[in-house]
This record gives sequence, structure tokens and C-alpha cells, in this order.
Amino acid sequence: MSHENPVEVAAAILGEVGVRGRESARFAPLAGGTYNTVLRVTLDRGREWVLKLPPRAAEGMAYERGLLTGEITFYGSAAAVDDAGIVPRVVHSDTGSATDAGPYLIMTACPGTPWHEVAGSLEDGEQGRLREELGRLVARLHTVTGPGFGYPAQPLGPLAPTWREAFTTMAGAVLDDADRYAARLPRTTTAIREVFAAASGVLDDVTRPALVHFDLWQGNRLLSGPPGAVRLSGLIDGERMFWGDPVADFVSLALFADIEQDKEFLAGYASAGGKTVFDDSVRRRLALYRTYLYLIMLVEVEPRNAAPADREWAWNHVAPQLLSALEDVESGLQGGRQ
Repeated sequence: MSHENPVEVAAAILGEVGVRGRESARFAPLAGGTYNTVLRVTLDRGREWVLKLPPRAAEGMAYERGLLTGEITFYGSAAAVDDAGIVPRVVHSDTGSATDAGPYLIMTACPGTPWHEVAGSLEDGEQGRLREELGRLVARLHTVTGPGFGYPAQPLGPLAPTWREAFTTMAGAVLDDADRYAARLPRTTTAIREVFAAASGVLDDVTRPALVHFDLWQGNRLLSGPPGAVRLSGLIDGERMFWGDPVADFVSLALFADIEQDKEFLAGYASAGGKTVFDDSVRRRLALYRTYLYLIMLVEVEPRNAAPADREWAWNHVAPQLLSALEDVESGLQGGRQ
């Protein structure tokens, strides 16, 4: 899936954007992602950029077509509400074929270390303070409104006028991928489609297409600073964003956990204007989005040719979460509106 010689590709791109000669930049691969090739670029004058190259000829999931467009859209949209510069800024980008290297994104490099790598060293109370800070930032991001519902690259068709139409298409595409790749799921795709269809009415409660990151797990949040003064310094990898229901971001923010128990995050979120009332509608929608994310996690191991250990991890950890989410959707259907 990756470029044969990403450093050569990176040097060519930098030449195209006005950075001449390989001696003017140093390249270092960045790990952590499973889709793109990512390099840190250190320039002579001390500037640091991150260069992202999507796979040139990848067979992936339907929603992944044009992911780079989503990431560019996310950073550009977030800049309007991110005064602290926690989200990267786009320096140069090309989503088409303006260069022989193909699509690319150059962005500013955020300092810091992924949250999960330093979580054990945080001082008492620091985790809660950082969760509040994160809540305030996410609430500000959710104030940004898009031109329609769905993925901005429109891999599944044009942006939709309603969230029900967009999310129904998104969920259907993932289930189509599951059928196409013969993915291992704990229920049949037919049964899961029936659950989505039965619960889709609640999606009409969403009338504004908000900016949703949808991949806010700890690996995409960076922390920096000395002990006792650690701060949120980066919120990265916005490529899987869509315009939709802000409640959807709560899934990855509390991956495999219950966001309603995260009092510090919710306090920060509410203080910046985020809605935090968990009524029947919000809980049922959250269960739908959990179902959607866990489906993606179980299906994507096929087109990525994941190692046996990674497949087994997904089956042992994600499949039970998918079943739990589906049961929560069905429980909501028994006691409320369909």
C-alpha cells in the first residue's frame, strides 16, 4: 500500500512547493498509522512539517476513497476555532494529480507525545484537567457547520440534505464492504442492516452538519510539557472526519468505555457550549455510531491484510463491543420511537 521510496517522493514534492534540493530537508518516518505513509520533514531554518502520502493503488473500504480531502477539510475548518494552534495547519496540499507524486498533504508538525504513551506518568489530577481541556476544544470544533451531511470527498455520493440519508448511506457502504471482503462479524450483515433501518428515525433529530473528527482516540491526541504542567499540544489525523452529528465523536473519545462517566471531559465540553444532556435520542444515536465504528474496525482488517494477531485482537476486543452496541440500539427500539 505504501510508496516504494517515500523519501524520493517527498523530496520531489518539496521541490514542487519551493524547497529545493534534498540537502535542505531531513526526513524521518512516523509510525502509528495504518493507511498513509507519513514523514516528519525538518527544514534548515528549524521549521518542522509533516508530509502525508496516501497509498497510490490501495484496495480499501469505500469510505476511504479521498481520505486526504477529509483531512484537509478538517484542518482548514478547525483553524477558525482553534486559537491555541492545537490542530495542524495546512501548508501545501494536492488532492488530484498536480504533481507526478500524486496526492499529498503538508501540514505543520504538532509537538508532543501520544496521550496513551504518557498517561501512566501524569500527576494526580492532571488527567482530569487535560480531559476538561480536551472537552473545551472538542466543543469548539463542534460549532463549525458544513455545507451538507457526509464525507467531504463524497466517496459515497454527494453530500446529503439530511443526516438520516447520509448515515444510512455510510452504514450501508461499510456493510457492503463486509460482504465484499467476507469479513468476520458476530452477526450477519442482513441482521445488522435490519437494526440500522429500524432505528434510523432517531437520526432526524440531527439538523445541523457539524464538524466531526471521529477518530479521537488517545493516539491522535498529543501532550507536551514538564510534569505538573502537561498540556494538550496536538489533535491530529483528521482524515476520517465527516459532517454530521457531534455525538458521533463521543465514541472514540471513550473508546470501549462510557462517555457519560467521563465527568471531567463533559464539564469542559459544557463550559464551551457543548450539549451534554444524554436523553433517549442521544443514547440511541450514540449506540448507532458505536456500531458503525466497530464495524469499520472489524472489516478493515481484510483490505489491509492484517496480521493474524491483529485479526484476533479485533475479534476478541471489538466483536463483543459491536454486539453490545447492537443490543443497546435494539433495547432503545423496544422502549421508544422508531
